[in-house]
Amino acid sequence: MAKGETSRAIALLMFDATLWLGAIFATVYFEHILLKILFGVIAGFITGRIFILGHDACHQSFTANRELNKVLGRIAFLPSLTPYSLWDIGHNVVHHGQTNLKGFDFVWAPLSKAEFDALPAWRQTLERIYRSGWGPVLYYMIEIWWKREYFPNATYKPANRAIFMKDNYLVSAFAVLWLGSLIAGAWLTDQSIWITLLTGFALPFLFWNGMIGFVVYVHHTHPSVSWYDKKSEWLRAQPFVSTTVHLTFNFVWGALMHHIMEHTAHHVDMSIPLYRLKEAQAKLETVLPERIFIQKFSWKWYFDTARACKLYDFENKAWLDFDGNKTADSVKIMLTPAPAC
Repeated sequence: MAKGETSRAIALLMFDATLWLGAIFATVYFEHILLKILFGVIAGFITGRIFILGHDACHQSFTANRELNKVLGRIAFLPSLTPYSLWDIGHNVVHHGQTNLKGFDFVWAPLSKAEFDALPAWRQTLERIYRSGWGPVLYYMIEIWWKREYFPNATYKPANRAIFMKDNYLVSAFAVLWLGSLIAGAWLTDQSIWITLLTGFALPFLFWNGMIGFVVYVHHTHPSVSWYDKKSEWLRAQPFVSTTVHLTFNFVWGALMHHIMEHTAHHVDMSIPLYRLKEAQAKLETVLPERIFIQKFSWKWYFDTARACKLYDFENKAWLDFDGNKTADSVKIMLTPAPAC
């Protein structure tokens, strides 16, 4: 089991936090609207980088100290306004514990044709937008952050725990500080407050939602990846390998995203620190070469996937379009025998 290195973890967090603060400052410092937009986008991307550090901390893989991980994780989650404890439940317990098991794992869980047909027209339209290829920003912001993380109501709140409210108050206080600093900066430099808020707050937050919505979509949605609605079948499929995609990129995008795309290794062993995932993924692909889904990223592949993966036939393990036509047979892997009755 890999152990996180405290000094390395803190250095990574300080570096990314400095970049984020610098990008947010630049949205005020520069008065040209195009520069404001540019640095707003950069701030959104860095928000994603910092979040990945918090993601490691929440998995207790960032440092070897459990309590320090909780502190660093909460700090790293502030720019994305993510309540640490609610993310912990939704991600570590639900998503990692039951990846691609319908009724438990809610992240990008596909609807069946019957479920889709039963939706009101407005909700069908929203589902079409979500799965159009252009919808990750709306999907994550509405279905994950708003419904399940930011002061969730009784329908979506996993339990009544004081820590959930405390973490929501923490990110809310940070949001007030962030907004107040931008307003003060705009006022002191005699700039438009609304443009400053749009480029220094709204744009980074929207970009971040689109970034994570995209990342979680491509990690577990693929024409060859199966979803399950029966736990016994899901268990026989050994889903921690077969439901996760290793997406590869040209250039250095993997490193820029702290190697979160080496995602199969992360699902096999959540204790592996992000700076050791590349090595772990390579070893896993050597040991299980026929079981790992490796996909070279291209925008053509992404939008082809979005066109193919609309609804899901859980009985026949096939992806469907919104009319119920089969678009792809997903892979159904069963290496362990079914338990005897």
